[in-house]
Amino acid sequence: MQYKVIFQPSGRRGMATNDKTLLQVSRELGVDIESPCGGAGKCGKCKVKIEAGCLNLSPLTEQEKAMLTSEEQVDNFRLACCAKIQGDVMAFVPEQSSGGKQVILETAQERHFNLNPAIRKYYIEMEKPSLEDYRDDFMRLTDALTGRFSQLKDLQIDYSVLLTLPDSLRQSGWRVTATLWQDKEIVAVEPGRVENSYGMAVDIGTTTIAAYLCDLATGNVVQRDSLLNSQVRFGDDVISRISYCMMNDDGLACLHNLIINDLNTLVARMTHAAGLNYENIYEMVLVFNTAMHHITLNIDPQYMGRVPFASAIRSPLNIKARDLGIKIARSGNVHCLPVEAGFVGADNVSVLIAEEPYKRNSMMLVIDIGTNGEIDLGNAAGMMSTSCATGPALEGAQIKYGMRAAPGAIERVKINRYTYEPACQVIGGADGLGAQPKALVKGICGSGIIDAVAELFKAGIIHSDGRFNKELNSPRIRRGADGKMEYVLAWSAETVIGQDVTITQKDIRAVQLAKAALYAGAKILMQKKGVAKIDSVVLAGAFGSYINKESALVIGMFPDCALENVTAVGNAAGEGAKLALLDLSKRAAAREIAASIQFVETAAEEDFQKHFFEAMDFPHAKDPFPHIKYILTNFPGR
Repeated sequence: MQYKVIFQPSGRRGMATNDKTLLQVSRELGVDIESPCGGAGKCGKCKVKIEAGCLNLSPLTEQEKAMLTSEEQVDNFRLACCAKIQGDVMAFVPEQSSGGKQVILETAQERHFNLNPAIRKYYIEMEKPSLEDYRDDFMRLTDALTGRFSQLKDLQIDYSVLLTLPDSLRQSGWRVTATLWQDKEIVAVEPGRVENSYGMAVDIGTTTIAAYLCDLATGNVVQRDSLLNSQVRFGDDVISRISYCMMNDDGLACLHNLIINDLNTLVARMTHAAGLNYENIYEMVLVFNTAMHHITLNIDPQYMGRVPFASAIRSPLNIKARDLGIKIARSGNVHCLPVEAGFVGADNVSVLIAEEPYKRNSMMLVIDIGTNGEIDLGNAAGMMSTSCATGPALEGAQIKYGMRAAPGAIERVKINRYTYEPACQVIGGADGLGAQPKALVKGICGSGIIDAVAELFKAGIIHSDGRFNKELNSPRIRRGADGKMEYVLAWSAETVIGQDVTITQKDIRAVQLAKAALYAGAKILMQKKGVAKIDSVVLAGAFGSYINKESALVIGMFPDCALENVTAVGNAAGEGAKLALLDLSKRAAAREIAASIQFVETAAEEDFQKHFFEAMDFPHAKDPFPHIKYILTNFPGR
C-alpha cells in the first residue's frame, strides 16, 4: 500500500510504500537530509519534526530514544533513518538537518546614503568624585557628555546600564566611551576609547529571512546571511499562520518563539563569522508584512484575518531587544518600520524608501514578488499600493517537481521551438544553458518555472489559455500517470530522484493563478490612478531578481512595458531596512510615505474578478503587449 509523504519547507511530495524510512523516501524525492552515518542511526543528524495529525510512523526506536531529548520526543521529532512510513506523513526538515542550503538572495543594488545612525559613541574623561564634588555617578557622566558635546541634553540611561555604571566608571579610571541611542539614551558605558558599534537589518519574509550585519561607524556591511522562516511548516502563506494562531491556544506563542529563535540563530552565526560578541550589536531594524509583524512582536494576528483586516498598530515602534528575547545588547533597541494598511506592511515601506518612486516624474510600477505580493504604483504626484495572495507556486511550492532554489534545481529553461527539446541550467551544475551532468536534477525552482511556462508558450506547446497542444508529436509531450498532459524537462537518468521531472497541466494552472493575481492588482491600481500605461517596472525581492524579465512579460505577470525599463533590484526590502538602520532620515521618510500612500483593497473592487480572469491567459486575454510583439508573432503554435 502507498501513502502520501510531504517534506517541508521544500514542498516536495510523493508516494511511499509501507515500512520505507523517511530517509529513504527523502532520497527518492530529492530532499536533502544530513546523514553522515549513512542512515545507521548513530549520528542523530537526520532529525525531522512530524506535524500533528500526520504521525503515521513506526514507534520510537531505542536508538531514537538515546539520540532525541525528552522535549524533542514530546514535540514529535524523529530520526528520518529510523522512522518507517505507516500512513500519510508530513515532515518538516529543520535548517540544521538540511543537507542542501537554499539559495536566498541577500544582496541588492547598493544605494548612496547619508551615514546618520541612531547609535553614536562618545569618549569622555571625568574627574573622579571627592568630598567637595559629591555628584552621583549618573550626573557626573551626563555633565561630562553635555559639557563636551553641545548637541546632547536631557539624557536618560537604560536600567541595565545603570546597574553596572558604578563599577564601569571606577574600573576604567573615569575614562569611558558612552554609547547613545538617538542622542537621548545611554545604552552602554565601556572602558577607554571604543570606536566600533554594530547593528542588524532584517527582512522577515513569509518564507525566507535575510539579514545584514552593519558597522554603524562606517556604514559597511560586515556580514550577510539568510535562512528559511521556520514557520513554513505551519503553512506557506500568512492566512495559514493566522489560522494556526486562532485555532491553537499556544499557536501565537509557538510561531512567535520560532521567529525569535530564527533571529537569534542569525545573530549567533553572523557575529561568530565576524569575530564579534552579540553585545556589540546595539540596534536591529525589522521589516515584514503585517502578519509577520504581529507574530514577531507577539501581537494576536486574528483580526488581521477578518474584514476589514485591521492591524493592531501602524506606527513605527521602538522596543527593547530584551523584551522580545532577541539576543543582541541587553539595552539594544529593535526598530520596526511602520505598516501601511491591511497586509501591506513595513517590508513594502522599506522597498519604497529604497527605490523612492515618490520622487520621480515617470509612472513606476513596483512589484515585490513573494508568497504575499505587494504592488505600488505612482510617482511624485502620489502613490497607491495593494497586496495580493500569489501563493507559493512562484517560489516552487505546489508544483509537482517544484522546490526551493537549492543545488539541483532547474533555474533557467530554453525550449527549441522546432524540436521541442529543452536546454536547462541547474543550480550547482555547469554554467549557462545546455547539457548538465547526469543525475544532477532534483526539481525546478521559481525562476525555472516562469522560464518553462514562457518557453512552452513561445514554442506553441501550450495555448494562450494554458492548455497543452495535443496535436504536437514529441516524446516530451505526453500524458502522465493521471491521464493529463505534461512536458518532460529532464529524463529520469538525468535526475537524482530517478524520475522524469515534468511540468504538468496543474503546474501551469498554478502559475496562471499567481500571475493573474499580480496583473489584476496592477490593473486595478492603474484604473484608480487613471493611467493607461506604465513607464517602468521594478521587480523587487529575492525571487524577482532571478526571474528572466522577458519570460515574466511573455506570460503576462505585469502590464506591458519596454523591456529596457524593467529592472530587477534584488532584496529591496532588506536594502530599505539597511538604509533605515544607517540613516535616521530614512525612518522619517518611512513614516511620511506610510501615512500618505493610498491603500486599495483590490479583492473588494467590483472589477477585480473580471481583471483576474482576463489575466489568466498568456500574456492576457485582451490587453495588448506591443513590446513583445516580435515574440508573439513568431509562435509556431499560434
